[in-house]
Amino acid sequence: MVKIKKIALLTGGGDCQGLNAVIRAATRTAILQYGYEVIGYTFGYRGLYENDYISLALETVSGILHRGGTILFSSNKDNLFNFPIIENGKTVKKDVSDIAVENLKKENVDALIVIGGDGTLASALEFARKGVYVVGVPKTIDKDLMGTEQTFGFNSALGVATEALDRLHTTAESHHRIMILEVMGRGAGWIALESGIAGSADVILIPEIPYDINKIVDKVEMRQRLGKKFSIIVVAEGAKPKGGDVVVQKIVEDSPDPIRLGGIGHKLALDLEKLISEHEIRTTVLGHVQRGGNTSPYDRILSTRYGVEAVNLINQGKFGTMVSLQGDEITHVSLEEVMGRHKLVDPNSKLVAVARSIGISFGDM
Repeated sequence: MVKIKKIALLTGGGDCQGLNAVIRAATRTAILQYGYEVIGYTFGYRGLYENDYISLALETVSGILHRGGTILFSSNKDNLFNFPIIENGKTVKKDVSDIAVENLKKENVDALIVIGGDGTLASALEFARKGVYVVGVPKTIDKDLMGTEQTFGFNSALGVATEALDRLHTTAESHHRIMILEVMGRGAGWIALESGIAGSADVILIPEIPYDINKIVDKVEMRQRLGKKFSIIVVAEGAKPKGGDVVVQKIVEDSPDPIRLGGIGHKLALDLEKLISEHEIRTTVLGHVQRGGNTSPYDRILSTRYGVEAVNLINQGKFGTMVSLQGDEITHVSLEEVMGRHKLVDPNSKLVAVARSIGISFGDM
């Protein structure tokens, strides 16, 4: 067993609700249960590279359970295994991970808790391979990480998207409009699927089921014949038409994940306007509203359970792992097993079948 005296935390990737709850739970467990000293690196891996950290004490994490965001701040551009540095006036990419490892040694950090999504945890795996004692905590509003039934942040984002659909319903019905709501999710359709069911959408468009624009028109016209003079469409940012491709908002050259999706809602509106004349069409892009605000009760509890278990795993010497929800049990899986794959919506899943059973269209039939 490794003798643990001091641990560190960092939050990487996009922010979301629940990060502060994990920080709070891990810090309180480390101090109250095990007597560890705790520090937190700021701005994710960048802080680890620059040795920029703060001390985490009981008073530091007081009052942050409900707050979105992260008191440690975050960055989704800093891959220390392919990090941009200036040499001879030019920007080059280099592996600077050894500097990070040396910083951990310099501060006498025995184990590192990495809180993040697929990119952040992929780097955590690389650090584990270099001998760093790492435990990962799965975070993403996209719910696309393998090895766990639920990532924290998803439930809070789902609540925001569902509330938006509820609000769009009233204005859509008042004006007899087609309302399109574009939600996040990258290549996974979980937010669109679950908010669409919860928010009574008429059409749900997800990356896993390419759509036919004519099938969407058929759905709108069928509702019209039934006296329903409005329609609600929720579309995932990664959705695409059959034979077509995703809509890219921009390319961020200095990011490990340079492609930023966005704009499918407006494209869909333009395509529908060519085929439907009797309805006005309006698009709402929910964007980063999904990531902000207070954390849902479900995510507060899940994040707390994750934070506690991450420290327990350190105490047990179970490194190179990620905490995981399986059924109602918090357990762990190997980082080696879960990295490099994404959990996507199965078009033949029971949840998709439920949506179809109540008349929701996926634009494919």
